[in-house]
Amino acid sequence: MASLNWPNLLTVVRILLVPVLIVALLGQTTDGDILAAVVFAIASATDFADGYLARAREEITTFGKLMDPLADKLLIIAALISLVSLHRVAAWVAMVIIARELAVTVLRLGATQSGVVIAASSFGKLKTCVQIATILCLIAFRHHPLWLEVLVYVMVTITVASGLDFFFGMRRRLTQSRGAEIAPGG
Repeated sequence: MASLNWPNLLTVVRILLVPVLIVALLGQTTDGDILAAVVFAIASATDFADGYLARAREEITTFGKLMDPLADKLLIIAALISLVSLHRVAAWVAMVIIARELAVTVLRLGATQSGVVIAASSFGKLKTCVQIATILCLIAFRHHPLWLEVLVYVMVTITVASGLDFFFGMRRRLTQSRGAEIAPGG
């Protein structure tokens, strides 16, 4: 059973906020965009808070290692799919980002099966921050100013570049890991 601590609780809250975000975005309610922006901002803040608390309190758990990245991806994917259905972001943008997120998840799981743990890089963290900021703006601004359209392209570029960085970094670590296994005297 997963230990109940603040970081794990925040991860669960983030997962529970995903359907609230979808309803707020897709529901035909007055001020739905404002509610959706607030929910997305709170859910995103829990992402930063749970990681910080887990490290600061030394409460890193197997549950957190598994569910935190899953919660992040659920939030981003749900927001993007909802925004596509509202015609606020192009479907190709969402597909590129979703494909990158799923590919990195599968590759990370494969590396873990090989005994190689790949922590989030600074580039990956930058990608997350840019995605969160861009998606929050896409939710908050029904009509997109030019700067927001530029920000969407920046988000896609950073997402793809961080995916390539992850792939080549993982490949290098797996090669080093295999080399260490067969090195004489190792």
